[in-house]
Amino acid sequence: MSRGDKIIENFAFGHRGTRATLHIALVNNMPDSALRATELQFARLLKEASGNFDVRLHLFAMAQVPRGEVALSRMEGFYADADDLPDSGMDALILTGAEAHGQGLEKEPYWEALTHLMDWAVGGTVSTLFSGLAAHAAVLHFDGIARRPLARKLSGVFDSLRAVDDPLLVGIPARAATPHSRRDGLLEGDLAARGYRVLTRLTDGSPDLFVRDGRSRFVFLQGHPEYGADALGREYLRDMGRFLEGKEPRPGIPENYFDRVTENALQSLDARRASIADYNEVVMAAVPLQSWRSYTLRLFANWIAGIALDKPRRRAGRVSASQQKAL
Repeated sequence: MSRGDKIIENFAFGHRGTRATLHIALVNNMPDSALRATELQFARLLKEASGNFDVRLHLFAMAQVPRGEVALSRMEGFYADADDLPDSGMDALILTGAEAHGQGLEKEPYWEALTHLMDWAVGGTVSTLFSGLAAHAAVLHFDGIARRPLARKLSGVFDSLRAVDDPLLVGIPARAATPHSRRDGLLEGDLAARGYRVLTRLTDGSPDLFVRDGRSRFVFLQGHPEYGADALGREYLRDMGRFLEGKEPRPGIPENYFDRVTENALQSLDARRASIADYNEVVMAAVPLQSWRSYTLRLFANWIAGIALDKPRRRAGRVSASQQKAL
């Protein structure tokens, strides 16, 4: 039995036998606190967006990403080692970011393993989607494009405007909402100079969704359209907890996310006297409107359709791990 034969099929969506079968790998690099939520976000999203395609989602993890014993125990039997990916027969890859702890991405303990995985994806996948910090890591690795720190963390739901037409945007309004949660960003001029094409921009002109075509179509998301309705609220509570512990500056309330009553309640809390339990009570009582869901479903449905369309044409050009070693 080959290493690829041992890969666990975690989720199967759509209608088997009706149209193309697509195997999509999720390399989940999110920290332990967000591991399960990220897994479910992408699983539910692919299920709803699969349509008539037979989509199989497979979970992978990089051993170099630090994990606690509880997370490792839960992952046992559900996640395969990312080292097995090159021989697993995957058609597409979703690569998430990991929480950065050092001064530079290249200094993170997982950097070498991550870059090897990205190098394989160039010839080993029909398409790869880089989410959040993974998008920053990819452009840094491939083209030396460094992310730039923002004046303050960008957190909230923001309008994204179409810059050009593309199959990924078919059926999507020219103006659509998408969640963002990041402290750094990329400049469009840096991306354009290296052959990347920006498909959507935020209203401040910064890139949101961009792509680069090659043997594999690379799709980059600075935002997090996959987020569930409560994700930004949970991140706000995490950041507020760190602030109350004196580890980080006070976080801003996510923009365009909570209702006015919730925002007023959070603003009225006195951080000198309030505990994280007080903030948690307010946030957990809120019911944020997931205004971006229809856009996200259309985007991922288009991505899946593109993989199915390109799979037969690009199959001959895909490079296995053994072939890459021989090159």
